[in-house]
Amino acid sequence: MAAEAHDEARRHVISVLVENQFGVLARIASLFTGKGFNIDSLTVAETLDPALSRMTVVTHGNEAVIEQTCKQLNKLVDVVRVNDLTSQPHVEREMVLIKVSAEGSTRGEIIQIVEVFRSRVVDVAPRTLTIEMTGDEGKITALVNMLRPYGVVDVVRTGKVAIGRGNHAVVSESAGESVAAG
Repeated sequence: MAAEAHDEARRHVISVLVENQFGVLARIASLFTGKGFNIDSLTVAETLDPALSRMTVVTHGNEAVIEQTCKQLNKLVDVVRVNDLTSQPHVEREMVLIKVSAEGSTRGEIIQIVEVFRSRVVDVAPRTLTIEMTGDEGKITALVNMLRPYGVVDVVRTGKVAIGRGNHAVVSESAGESVAAG
């Protein structure tokens, strides 16, 4: 029973290569909603080939239902390839912008924290600093927690982007053609 509950809560990172066509995002999102899945994060951007975009979808669900969802995604007309990266070696990153109160003597302390986290200040205002950082979820959460005592005013996160490790690519740089990922 406990293993079943754990399986239900498993996070999945799914990479979806799609044709750049009107309505693709809506069709993919509705497939997830139709299954009763919440999309934790969704990022979409053009690939090296402007005719293709890559979506990174983060959701939760058990293995069987996610596998079935991936198969249904593959059947959509504008979908070129679906890859559940969850169990494969991959790199995940997200970007965050954090606006923090920074008046007087606290500015120096905040800037030291920013440097320790290898992030940077991207905007300075009379009473706030805006910090940019790219990293994994744990690193971003740690920075936000370190800045909370100074007064976090606002936080904006991009959601995850992910790519498989290794030498193979989904879209080749030379011709924009799909190639096997490995």
